[in-house]
Amino acid sequence: MTGGERSIVSVEDLTLRFGERTLWEKLSFELGSGEFLAILGPNGTGKTSLLRILLGILKPNSGRITVRGQSPRCCAAIGYIPQQRVFDRDVPLRARDFVRLGLDGHQWGVSAPSRAKRERIDRALAEVGASDFAEAAIGRLSGGEQQRLRVAQALVSDPAVLMADEPLLSLDLSYQRVITELIDAHRKGFGTPVLFVTHDINPILPVVDRVLYLAPGRWAIGSADEVLTSETLSALYETEVDVLRVRGRVIVVGTPEDHNVHHVHEHERAPY
Repeated sequence: MTGGERSIVSVEDLTLRFGERTLWEKLSFELGSGEFLAILGPNGTGKTSLLRILLGILKPNSGRITVRGQSPRCCAAIGYIPQQRVFDRDVPLRARDFVRLGLDGHQWGVSAPSRAKRERIDRALAEVGASDFAEAAIGRLSGGEQQRLRVAQALVSDPAVLMADEPLLSLDLSYQRVITELIDAHRKGFGTPVLFVTHDINPILPVVDRVLYLAPGRWAIGSADEVLTSETLSALYETEVDVLRVRGRVIVVGTPEDHNVHHVHEHERAPY
């Protein structure tokens, strides 16, 4: 973020520990309008936990986070795309009603949506190319179609910040491209900063502004060319790590768990 841009997300001196284990400390960064931050790192380094802190549902050991100058708990304007879970085929919820939860899912009771809400839902469905299956039961849709709806649900409230936790998992290359382009188009059109947790930088590499790499007990932030280097990752892991660039793809080899920025592992199974 340049000095002339107003900070929308501010993270100051954040420290997170689980028992005696320190995931990271003194983590600091700011995000300005429309900035795309990719969050990378091996399992158990606190990528999902960072999003949970930003959502206000996990408390760090120390440090401060603000969204639009407020505590995350006071800021409702956060869109969130969770890790993909395929819905049971018998779930009767319509696609349209699933997207509506992004507007009033936090409220008690059921009521007919106002005209203004219906228009916002229709706009969100159209934005992600889901208008044609808006009336379908969500459990009967493909994984890619369901993921489009998760994006629509996150965007329907016109959020100040969009956070995505492994939104490309289990999607084929064509749908990975579709979801990436949807998120990128929205952040460019509306100036919404994006925090995007991923194990594979390559599908989003063309749209990333900065990378936050979380390693065990350490972190680094900067452009992809600054962070995804043999020198930077070797320093983070305190062992020799090689970063290769092959036909425009980034491949990392030699980390302690043989992690790879390009598909070596599938899911982040750790609770943090």
